[in-house]
Amino acid sequence: MTGLAATTTSSGEAVQFWLLGIVAVAGALSTILMKRAVHSALSLAGTMIVLAVFYLANGAYFLGVVQIVVYTGAIMMLFLFVVMLVGVTAADSLKETLKGQRWLAAGLGLGFGVLLVAGIGNASLRQFNGLGEANAGGNVQGLAALIFTKYVFAFEITGALLITAAVGAMVLTHRERTERAKSQREQSEARIREGKQVPPLPAPGVYARHNAVDIPGLLPDGTASELTVSPTLRERGQVRDVSGESLAELKALEQRSEDWLGRGSGEAKKPRPSGPAAPREPKEGAQK
Repeated sequence: MTGLAATTTSSGEAVQFWLLGIVAVAGALSTILMKRAVHSALSLAGTMIVLAVFYLANGAYFLGVVQIVVYTGAIMMLFLFVVMLVGVTAADSLKETLKGQRWLAAGLGLGFGVLLVAGIGNASLRQFNGLGEANAGGNVQGLAALIFTKYVFAFEITGALLITAAVGAMVLTHRERTERAKSQREQSEARIREGKQVPPLPAPGVYARHNAVDIPGLLPDGTASELTVSPTLRERGQVRDVSGESLAELKALEQRSEDWLGRGSGEAKKPRPSGPAAPREPKEGAQK
């Protein structure tokens, strides 16, 4: 009975596998086919969550928790935040910087597919002990026994590879300072000599309809100020142009103000407000 239970699949497990399998494959394909890096990262995060559910369903509780906490919760979210901060557009993501990388990626994908088919065939032809015997002493204990006995060399090589990648990233991003850092006074004097913007830059959205970072501020004459918007947003084309509309609204506001004050040409003067706060009319004979 134990061997039969280990080799059979219940209806619930089959339904769960096919439903989540479709979601995982769709997320994997979206990771490759999406044009924007943010969408690809979100698709990959969804695939990792489905893999965590598979681990939990198969009794690998430690791997399922690690998959969610470490890979999906930490690494993938870090990738997503970096992509959002850097602002990779569709043109940047589709630009091929290394020649032949697509053919190399296709070859590596084909090799991975061969290994996957070989692993599935090996697992199908050979007999297995089942989850009950594998997790007899506990899931964490059984996993540790495999890592530090049968797969110890693969584990050490993977650790060395990750350490090498971390050290390489630190070396590439670190820059040695070859000169003394300028003080705030020296930087201010340099800006004055070079004729740059000495006072702080004006805030975006000033005299505009919205106080947002992607809307340029308007000068008193209604023209947009180039200093109010970050050059990065301008290079990406993410700046909303409201100068013409804001200029029309400003002109209409000035016209309404002139009509209210009785300065409009050909317009009837508006009655002055009455009440205690209304300005008094000058008396006759009083000096103006």
